[in-house]
Amino acid sequence: MIVIIDYGVGNVGSVLNMLRKVGARARISADKADIEAADKLILPGVGHFGRGMSKLNETGLVSTITDQVMKHGKPVLGICLGMQMMTRGSEESDAPGLGWVDAYTHRFPDKPGLRVPHMGWNVVRPHGSAKLFAALGQEEAERFYFVHSYFVRPADPAHVAASCDYGVDFAAAFEVNNIFGVQFHPEKSHLFGMEMFRRFIAL
Repeated sequence: MIVIIDYGVGNVGSVLNMLRKVGARARISADKADIEAADKLILPGVGHFGRGMSKLNETGLVSTITDQVMKHGKPVLGICLGMQMMTRGSEESDAPGLGWVDAYTHRFPDKPGLRVPHMGWNVVRPHGSAKLFAALGQEEAERFYFVHSYFVRPADPAHVAASCDYGVDFAAAFEVNNIFGVQFHPEKSHLFGMEMFRRFIAL
């Protein structure tokens, strides 16, 4: 069972629908027992970093989720803001992040002609043996849907699982042991998003 953590921020219904479309057993929950019993977790999110962390803290589930991820090694996928919240923090807010990954979230630079937020479809380039993406050298490039003004910069470049270019070369995804984060929205990325979810299910 995959549990999508419900803390009032994120497209939880869209994520659930996509997971069920690819054959996953999944549910939306903010129940401690469900999170502890889950095989995998998904932390979705859209919007402001500080508000997201505040809403997650209000659930009282942070210690439970952190224990499942960091102590028990349960696979977890952060989507968009959920990915950013896994880092140490963000330029968007003074609120600390979860700190599961040694990374920090930065705003896109002000550049002539660079529209922020980054919104729309873009090609994602996988690194090495990244588990959520097709092997290097595949015939067709993988394209995903993005909506974001901030991006994650891992302290260790080896943690970058895939890159994307939008004025700067940024981490479209990271992978640190059992922790996975994607800056794009797989639930809005049609066939490529479905395939990425299949790979997460198969971990």
